[in-house]
Amino acid sequence: KVDREYKIYKADDDAEYEAEYTIDLSEIKPTVAFPHLPENARTFDDIPEVKIDQVVIGSCTNGRIEDLRCAAEILDGKKVAKNVRCIVIPATQKVYMQAMKEGLLEIFINAGCAVSTPTCGPCLGGHMGILAKGERAVATTNRNFVGRMGHPESEVYLASPYVAAASAVTGKISQPSEVM
Repeated sequence: KVDREYKIYKADDDAEYEAEYTIDLSEIKPTVAFPHLPENARTFDDIPEVKIDQVVIGSCTNGRIEDLRCAAEILDGKKVAKNVRCIVIPATQKVYMQAMKEGLLEIFINAGCAVSTPTCGPCLGGHMGILAKGERAVATTNRNFVGRMGHPESEVYLASPYVAAASAVTGKISQPSEVM
């Protein structure tokens, strides 16, 4: 909620443009950022099978209620794959409470996820879910630099909450369509 006046900026009615672009968002393919840079993104047309050890959904970056709803939509009635750890971290206490009221935390727990209170942790290799040598994680966080979530020889793949949740179910980097 914004408690102050706001101003809407728009072009003049007689504005002239050098170019106009129309983008059909339904045609944009899901992407995953491969190690070790966020801009190292690939579409699923160019992703080999990548088995994973962990999924992190949430954090301050992508732990909004909308993100948790997306993950819950995928995980509802499903189980996290054997040998995969899935950690869900709401961004704030307010989001945590809203997720609790909406039953999202129950969905995550029933799927086999560990649900944390809002905190910094695996995203920066602080605690919870620190990756060991050779482990791979899919995360909805915002960085995947060398050693970001633990051992320098671990790998972090950045993805949307939908892709992260689908990957938790299959145990490999997966599109949501593979589990829906």
